[in-house]
Amino acid sequence: MTIHCGCIFFTTNCAVMKLLAALCVLLLQTGAHGFGLGNGKSLNHQEITERGILNTVVEVCRAVALAEDRYFLYPPKPFNAESVAAACGASKSLKTFSKAISYIQDENVEVDHYRFYSARHHFDNELILEGRKIVTEGLSAVKASNRENNFKAARKNLGKILHSLQDFYSHSNWVELGNKKPNPNLIRSGTRIGNLAAKTRATCRNCFTDICKDNILEDVLRENILTTGYFSFVPFASKPKGKCSHGGFIDFTSGVEPEGGINKDELDSSHGHLHFNASNVAIAATSQLLEDVRGAAGDRKFLQMMGIAKGKPLCFVVDTTGSMGDDIAAVKKVTASIIDKRVGTVDEPSLYILVPFGDPSFGPLTKTTDPKYFKRAINSLKASGGGDFPELSLTGLQLALTSAPPNSEIFVFTDAPAKDTHLRGTVLALIERTQSEVRFMITNILSRSQSDTDHQQQNGRMSRSGAQLYRELAQASGGQYIEVSKSNLLEATTIITESSTSFQATIVQAARSRGKAENVTFTVDESVRNLTIYITGHRVDFTLISPEGVTQNSTDMTGPLIISSQSVGNLHALKLKEEVGLWEIRMVSAQSYTLKVVGETSIDFLFDFMEVSQGPFGGFTVLENRPKAGVNGTLRVMLTGSDSAKLTEVSLVESSGLGRVHGIVTSLSERSFLVQFDKIPSAEFAVLIMGQNGTSSVSFQRQSSTSIRASSLTVTADNTNTVLAPGMPLSIPFSVATEGAGGVFRMRATNDRDFDLTFPSSLVLEDGGSANGTVNITSPSDTPSGTDVTLTIEANAPGGADTNYAVLSFTVLHEVTDFTPPVCELISLSNCTGNCSLSMWELSVQVTDGTNGTGIDRIELRQGDGTMNISVAAGNENMTLVSYNASCCSPAVELVVIDHVGNVGFCFYTVQQMTEWRTAPRPQVQDVF
Repeated sequence: MTIHCGCIFFTTNCAVMKLLAALCVLLLQTGAHGFGLGNGKSLNHQEITERGILNTVVEVCRAVALAEDRYFLYPPKPFNAESVAAACGASKSLKTFSKAISYIQDENVEVDHYRFYSARHHFDNELILEGRKIVTEGLSAVKASNRENNFKAARKNLGKILHSLQDFYSHSNWVELGNKKPNPNLIRSGTRIGNLAAKTRATCRNCFTDICKDNILEDVLRENILTTGYFSFVPFASKPKGKCSHGGFIDFTSGVEPEGGINKDELDSSHGHLHFNASNVAIAATSQLLEDVRGAAGDRKFLQMMGIAKGKPLCFVVDTTGSMGDDIAAVKKVTASIIDKRVGTVDEPSLYILVPFGDPSFGPLTKTTDPKYFKRAINSLKASGGGDFPELSLTGLQLALTSAPPNSEIFVFTDAPAKDTHLRGTVLALIERTQSEVRFMITNILSRSQSDTDHQQQNGRMSRSGAQLYRELAQASGGQYIEVSKSNLLEATTIITESSTSFQATIVQAARSRGKAENVTFTVDESVRNLTIYITGHRVDFTLISPEGVTQNSTDMTGPLIISSQSVGNLHALKLKEEVGLWEIRMVSAQSYTLKVVGETSIDFLFDFMEVSQGPFGGFTVLENRPKAGVNGTLRVMLTGSDSAKLTEVSLVESSGLGRVHGIVTSLSERSFLVQFDKIPSAEFAVLIMGQNGTSSVSFQRQSSTSIRASSLTVTADNTNTVLAPGMPLSIPFSVATEGAGGVFRMRATNDRDFDLTFPSSLVLEDGGSANGTVNITSPSDTPSGTDVTLTIEANAPGGADTNYAVLSFTVLHEVTDFTPPVCELISLSNCTGNCSLSMWELSVQVTDGTNGTGIDRIELRQGDGTMNISVAAGNENMTLVSYNASCCSPAVELVVIDHVGNVGFCFYTVQQMTEWRTAPRPQVQDVF
């Protein structure tokens, strides 16, 4: 999210440059940075985007409820994420819903960061057709990503095109022409947008006051001529004679006759008197585009894209080499158990992901929302091959991390060390970016009395050095490294999966590489249920002390504080008595161990580190890699799950337990906070928050599962182009900078799809210097549209002591030439007579996608309680026949028809009037005029 000291439409800040400069300097000095600076009354891109999303999600959830014959209660207005998730019956997905909204908002505002000077991305300079092309091409990418269940890629492109779409209503004269509804043809290529102003036609007169109301020429308004303002940030800029300007202090064309502007960015903009008119139409336009995405994806997939789902994804990475027969059998059993127990419940997995791996191959990736399909994929796994003990486990994990939604739980099943250890840095980078937890379920462990030399002699046992890599990755993610025998694998996996829910939050965790005596304290608030402690390690002793001072040690598992306990291998799970207040656990161990305390609670948090924007006005943007070590830093924190929760304290806690840095907390809104730190730790750390919920006398405590590493390196890459054309190389420039010593820096670029890559193997940097390079990536020409690929560019300082990375995502998209929705043609419609409960009516329709169309993908019912049958017309595979029959008490039906590139047609029929109307293709713009 970019916090500019200036703006293009609906940006986060006011357009009065002198005031903004003063505010930015003041905020930077005091450590209080604001989103939406200015008078706070204007609507910005983030608010417009959120309102459009919430409005659409509510309607989709209502449609799903009605289709399932469930009652739907609208949430109170104004909508917020909590109330909408509750109305959708998906309160447990509040964190993922909030994360999705935030991500789309961030990508929206990033357009000002990366495309500030691009007139077409903001519909400036009368580049209306060029702006529409950005929207429609991006919309095709969103639909293609959703078809492949690549929801994060869909959100990324969605945010970007929403920015441009929203800008149209502030930067054009659409509102001045009297329009109160959005222009439907901005999201449909090849249609008429309106009467576009000729390049030689004058559109404005001089404006002699700060607020212009009558500077658009009367003939332009009378003839419904559509225009947008010209904008330039370059002094002494010019514009075509007689044309309107954007306006404001940052627009140098506004001083060229005709002076003034027409933008409605804020209340004090040139046409600020129409700010709320433009904002409301932009909200409606956001919902209109989202409705189009919904139609192409279907209701349930659309909700998944928005992070609304019942339970967590189920993600398994499975070694399929010859020695894994027993393990695969256990995976099959636990999969069947999870599906049988959770399907149809609030904890039903939202997505199923399977990545098999071996040597020399991995995959194919299975990614589905269908539990039966996933079961078949799991049951088809067979143990075979292998040979040289180490396997491609990190390659499989890399694909899982990029395929699963952020904040997922990933299980890795193997009995072999990693062969592809060169991917260690890539996997760590992906863990940090996705904040997913990884649990390694390891069997066939080498005895601790044996050495790595013994392993070489025995062949077929996991060495201690091989285990250490898995342990490091698990601890970095907040997961566990679990050692069990093959016969106990099912039991261990069941312990973890059965206690995992979408409402689970981490209260505190610790990992110690060298065992020692240590006291760990944690606060439990009233919202926490099912308080559970996980300990991994051998020969770990502990003593629990409750808030009331009651004690229980590990030699007595039947005492007053532990309700139940389970132990298998090195995993120990303890369910505690739910007691509010400050707990303490005293750990004693001579070996390494991990401790994790979790509970079911609605109160949780999201966080992102921020960096100084490289845009023309500075400000801040989300940091996409590691923060800089040893210098000040900024963190954005968002609370979820309670309207009355307030953040009071944020700390960066070193994973070793040796250090802690406290931050200064500033409130940005009811749920968002900015935290300033004087110094980011050089050692690995986690984020720990404390807060107050309403009138509770006990603070709540939460900790990030993912550990974070800081770096003295900076890796930046150009990610302005997020679409990859099949068979065509794409060049991505990048740069590496160091705050420390120079030398030869080793470079590595990897991607999760094994696409062809070229990149420099090293770069030479001077002390405190920087260097540039280029990565070229090429996808095979037959790669399906919607395939996402994640590229990781990693820089390693001399000696390997410091690393940083850039993680970029792309969507493969074949050129789309079909922009015409399918159409319905009525064949027959029967009449209804008499008592409706005793009568039926029938409908026959033929559906086509045109001569050059891509063909019908699917047909769904949006409205209607009857029975629909679909068949291909005899002798004409391009024609689909639809028959529908229903009770006369249900006299209306709406069909949603989608072709193979996501064009959506809507066909509505009602038996009373025996008439037909279509909303696809959408009405042309002249119907609005």
